[in-house]
Amino acid sequence: MVDQVADLTGGVTETISQETSMLKTTLNNLLGGISLTKIISAVLLLLICAFCMKILMKTLNKMLERSRLEKSLHSIIRSFLKIALIFITIMLVAGTLGIDTSSLLAILSVAGLAVSLAIQDSLSNLASGIVILVSKPFKVGDYVTAGGFSGTVQEIGITHTRLSTVDNQIILIPNGAITSAAITNFSTAENRRLDLVFSASYDAPVETVREALAEAVDIPQVLKDQPIFIRVSKYADSAIEYTVRVWVHNADYWDAHFDIMERVKDCFDRHGVEMTYPHLNVHTVS
Repeated sequence: MVDQVADLTGGVTETISQETSMLKTTLNNLLGGISLTKIISAVLLLLICAFCMKILMKTLNKMLERSRLEKSLHSIIRSFLKIALIFITIMLVAGTLGIDTSSLLAILSVAGLAVSLAIQDSLSNLASGIVILVSKPFKVGDYVTAGGFSGTVQEIGITHTRLSTVDNQIILIPNGAITSAAITNFSTAENRRLDLVFSASYDAPVETVREALAEAVDIPQVLKDQPIFIRVSKYADSAIEYTVRVWVHNADYWDAHFDIMERVKDCFDRHGVEMTYPHLNVHTVS
C-alpha cells in the first residue's frame, strides 16, 4: 500500500515538474533576451505610438464631424480604430523587446476567439446596428414596423433600437431581429394613401351612398390634387361594402382617418342612407 502511494506521489510530482518546465520554456521564449537597452527603446517606441495615436484619433474626429454618417456610428468607428492602434502598438513594442510576436499573436488570437464566442449575440447585434446606420432604412422620428413591433423610432443604438408605441410604451428591439425581418417605414414618402371600408343598406342607391361618402371625405387633410376613389367593393350578406381611398400627408394620416370616420354617420343620415348591421330576414308563407 505504501509503495502504491509512493508511486502515485512520484507520478504527480513528475507531472508538475513537466508542466513547470514547459511554462519556463514558454516564458523564456517570450521574455528571453530582454535587456535594458531594449526596454528603453520599447518605452520610447511606446511614447511615439501614443503620440501618433492621439494625432490619428483627432484627425478621425474631424473627419467624422464633417461626414454625413449617423452619430451612433461615430463611436463604433472610433472604438475599432483605437483597438487596431493598440494592437499594432503592442506588437511593435513586443518586437522591440525581442518577444516572439508569433507566440504573442497566437495567444491574442485564442483570447479573441474565446471572447467572440462568449459574446456572439452581442456581436451579431453590433454588426446589424452598423448595417442599419449605414443603409438607413429608417431614421429617428420615423414610424416603422420592425422586428414584429410598430412605433416611432426614438433611438438607433449600437445593439438595440428603441421604439415608442402610440400608447407611449418603450420597446427595445435587438438590431439582429430588425435586419433579419422585413422593415416597413410609413414615414419615408411625403404622402400616404388612406384606405377605408364602409357598409350601406341594399335599399340605398349606389350613387346616393357615393355622394354621402364624397361629402364625408371633403376635409382639409385630404389632398385635392390626388384622385379620390369611392367604389362598390363587395356584395355582402346584409350590406353593400364601399371602398374609399384618399391621399393625405403623412403627418395628417390619423387625423384624417378619425375625422372621416366621425363624418360618415352624419353624412349617411343627411342622405337617408342606412348603415346596416348583420341581420336575418324571415319570410313566412301563409
